[in-house]
Amino acid sequence: MREDALMRIAVAGSSGLIGTALVRSLNSEGHEVVRLVRRDPRAGNEVRWDPAAGRLEAAGLAGCEAVVNLAGAGVGDHRWTPEYKQRIHDSRVDSTATLATALAALSPGERPRVLVNGSAIGYYGDTGARIVNEDSPAGEGFLPELCVEWEGAAAPAAEAGVRTVFARTGLVVSREGGAWQRLIPLFRAGLGGRMGNGRQFWSFISLHDEVAALRHLIDEESLTGPVNLTAPHPVTNAEATRAMSRVLRRPALLPAPAPALRLVLGEMAGDVLGGSRVLPTRLNDSGFRFAFPHIEEAIRAALD
Repeated sequence: MREDALMRIAVAGSSGLIGTALVRSLNSEGHEVVRLVRRDPRAGNEVRWDPAAGRLEAAGLAGCEAVVNLAGAGVGDHRWTPEYKQRIHDSRVDSTATLATALAALSPGERPRVLVNGSAIGYYGDTGARIVNEDSPAGEGFLPELCVEWEGAAAPAAEAGVRTVFARTGLVVSREGGAWQRLIPLFRAGLGGRMGNGRQFWSFISLHDEVAALRHLIDEESLTGPVNLTAPHPVTNAEATRAMSRVLRRPALLPAPAPALRLVLGEMAGDVLGGSRVLPTRLNDSGFRFAFPHIEEAIRAALD
């Protein structure tokens, strides 16, 4: 973020794990954050929207130089029933379509110069040990199909001339939310262990680097389209397990067998037992530098 240029930035999904950290970072440096909320606004920096109904007063975005869309129901928050899968889908596609349409409706002089829209490395599906980057094709299944539609919903903004970037985020290492919020207590209790055979790759990113990368996407004019937000050294689940064990000084002796995971997690077990070895090629090429590029560093940062 350019230190000499304070901005007005709209953030959707500002109450989630990443959104909360992003807003905190922006506010700490004096940037003005406009929060999109589904309830009645309680402050002058809040704008109400209803993505399910496609409603957003575009005038609330006027004067914003950037919009960051992180809205969406948590992928790992519930078992994937048909109803919850629909909620995951709608919360992402509807929010993106509503925002993109609102941006396109603004006059050229009022439009933000960039839309950073959330996406996920789920785009690539289960790629095993094969290395993938932003040039790799979409995989097959629920998450890849969702990501394709999710990113496609931003088309009105891109067609209106707004630089549009898709932040394909990996597994965010944080004790405040996401998968690691659940894993850390288990390992502290000595109940952690690899999942399945442990050979599936986990492409992670520390919460610190996730926020820094989002801010980099706002600033870096050369970036458009998909950008992988993952650390440059993805690890297998077994390697992540050993790192957790070392950092927390607890044994990791109880692997979770694949049949048990499928019984407990249902369809989502495919994403836990599968994996993708994702590299942040475009992020690296644009000059971004990771503070915590290795898994053990990322875990220690999450616990600090």
